[in-house]
Amino acid sequence: MKIDFYRVPLFLCLIWLPFQVAHAQTDPFQIKIEPFSIPGLPGIQSFAYGINEGKWLILGGRLDGLHRRQPFASFDIPGHNKQIFVVDPVLKQKWSVSLSTLSPALQDQLGSTNMEFQQEGNFLYIIGGYGFSDVSGTRVTYDKLTAIDVPGLMNAIVSGEPITSFFRQITHPNFAVTGGYLNKIYNTWYLVGGQKFNGNYNPMGNPTYTQEYTNAIRKFTLTDDGISLNINHLPFIVDANNLHRRDFNVTPQIMPDGQEGLTAFSGVFQTSADIPYLNCVNIDSSGYEVHPDFAQYYNHYHCAHLPLYSASSQEMHTVFFGGIAQYYENQGNLVQDNNIPFVKTIARVTRNSNGQMTEFKLPVEMPGYLGSGSELILNPEVSKFENEVVKFDDFQNDTTLAGYIFGGISSSAPNIFFTNTGAESSASGQIFKVFVIKNAATASHQLNPQSKNNLQFQVFSNSGKGSINLKFKLGKPEIVKILISDSNGKQVKNLKLEHTQAGINTFEEEMINSTSAGVYIITIQTKTQTATQKIVFKP
Repeated sequence: MKIDFYRVPLFLCLIWLPFQVAHAQTDPFQIKIEPFSIPGLPGIQSFAYGINEGKWLILGGRLDGLHRRQPFASFDIPGHNKQIFVVDPVLKQKWSVSLSTLSPALQDQLGSTNMEFQQEGNFLYIIGGYGFSDVSGTRVTYDKLTAIDVPGLMNAIVSGEPITSFFRQITHPNFAVTGGYLNKIYNTWYLVGGQKFNGNYNPMGNPTYTQEYTNAIRKFTLTDDGISLNINHLPFIVDANNLHRRDFNVTPQIMPDGQEGLTAFSGVFQTSADIPYLNCVNIDSSGYEVHPDFAQYYNHYHCAHLPLYSASSQEMHTVFFGGIAQYYENQGNLVQDNNIPFVKTIARVTRNSNGQMTEFKLPVEMPGYLGSGSELILNPEVSKFENEVVKFDDFQNDTTLAGYIFGGISSSAPNIFFTNTGAESSASGQIFKVFVIKNAATASHQLNPQSKNNLQFQVFSNSGKGSINLKFKLGKPEIVKILISDSNGKQVKNLKLEHTQAGINTFEEEMINSTSAGVYIITIQTKTQTATQKIVFKP
């Protein structure tokens, strides 16, 4: 799992009204996953990887599951992955070597977790990461960029030869980031979001650490002749409201104008509450913007994801596999859980030629509470754009192996954060083949009902005050009605908000006391839109 800070318990569960189901003919594809294992390959989560000739290079990450609550046990030294693995997923073989022959600075960073990374040609570039530093004797976010010769290192590991010559490392304070994303748009590198976290994690906010979100997109150019690394740092893009994100998914995209771009999906935590962002941020070579009319309700933390673009339909699909989310489906209802549980959900977000984005839940799920901190490694035989978006129209067969999901956290239950002793979760060594199936006559993808409106309605408790907070978005100032009823349909409150604003609005309402736990129905209405939720409130 990504580095987290303490989240106040929010004893509030919300249940949306039943899903609307999309027509089968509108589903562009189906997904099938097929598990297998490689003997001797350990479970690893939140790692970095490179690829060459179909083999994988696996570095860093954690060998345990969700970080524990006890400061002495959280992100402990034995949990660091101090080996480099080469994996052949076709022949189901693996090779490994210890980091111990490398310099102390390289050992520190390459044994850390939540590094940002991106491969360009033969070189894998790794930035930042968090872990215990043998050099400084404390836990830090590393201010390093390391370049790795992927083919050279992999060949050396397989052959049992020395590995020290395949690494180069430079230092700069801009690289002290963990839980962000490193991507490239044309010739410019983008280090999106993340944080600098130094010291020992603890769940109660005690002063054993410092935490600083970057709130930024850090841009730079890089030239590399195989010997010297030259970095030209460009002006930051800073937005403390919209770029205050970490532990999210930033995926390469083909934008509606046909140009390369990125989309930062969700992320944690909102500046006003310890819940994920629902909106997304689109990034291209000209700048960035928050998508005005889209809310993502599934797959909020970093998880394996697959970007696919169809030029024939001008649709960009991004598929997310499991992980952690504020919402999940249960018996036809969309449930909101503000404790942000592990989920099994596989969902897709589709952007059409007009830029409109829609979210669907797929009929297939992960076989357990899997996906957080995992990666989807593309099949090298699939056709891709230069930015690693898969060319969907080039799939010649009905069923295509798109790639493999490896690693991540395997949790025994949805909510283990507040009871975590280390036994409730583990790092997964499971591998899944991911197949994309065209023209499949199977169960339909379920349209997220919130795609019908742009209200982005969320409800969360104000702990200890016996009240709830409503959060919603308006396109313009207008009168908003809020109706609250009990489980028998009896109206409890009928409120009218007249002083609203365009954009995000928040409203707090004292509604319960110690004797009024139970089920309530909350409806928010504007002149043109309505959203309804059931809440199960436990004061």
